[in-house]
Amino acid sequence: MRAWLPSLLRAVLLAILLAFLISPGWFEPLLKPLVQDNAPAIYNQGSLLTLTLLHLRTVAIATIAAIIVAVTLAILVTRSFGAEFLPLSRSLVNVGQTFPPVAVLALAVPALGFGEKPTLVALFLYGLLPIFENTLTGLTTLPPSVMEAARGAGMTDRQRLFKVELPLAMPVILAGIRLSVVISLATATIGSTVAAKTLGEVIIAGLQSNNIAFVLQGGLIVGALAVLIYDGLSAIEAVLARRAGL
Repeated sequence: MRAWLPSLLRAVLLAILLAFLISPGWFEPLLKPLVQDNAPAIYNQGSLLTLTLLHLRTVAIATIAAIIVAVTLAILVTRSFGAEFLPLSRSLVNVGQTFPPVAVLALAVPALGFGEKPTLVALFLYGLLPIFENTLTGLTTLPPSVMEAARGAGMTDRQRLFKVELPLAMPVILAGIRLSVVISLATATIGSTVAAKTLGEVIIAGLQSNNIAFVLQGGLIVGALAVLIYDGLSAIEAVLARRAGL
């Protein structure tokens, strides 16, 4: 019974989240005590479902771009011809973690304008480090016996990379992607300060009107998304680890 409990809780959380996004009016009695007289309890300046989908789209685009760049860099510096670029690559991917996303937005808006593009730049830079470091760890901690067996089987460097190294390192790489996604889900809310369509709109509207219900809605939706996506990627990671014999 206990083994089913986490899965049941995730299913319940997903059902509640979908119900709230599709029919938020059902939850108005729960939120009404948090607002002042005559103030709306449910966000009424746009569709919560649309904002959630746009929020997820922004995170997905930034994460895919970060995966492509970070994994490519990690592969490059783990080859003999690219090892000398490791310090430079580490410095580049660390920029996103050391440079505040708000500062990135401030610098990107004059060049890219208001909207989604500055937010994508900030999320892309912020998501590079965990993916790069985990890919680097995964590729440099492979069992020596497996690598020797691959060489003994006559595999080329390209074959070893795609048939042995990346499949074995995939659980570790996915752990970095999982961390990057969760960070981006939360960070994406600041994109609404530069007119990006994210769930930050709900939170900002609540702060401007002193409406706690709005702030709570935006925060809880982002939190629920983070939990569900984190658990989903963790499950995939566990499956890949079992297949790799880890």
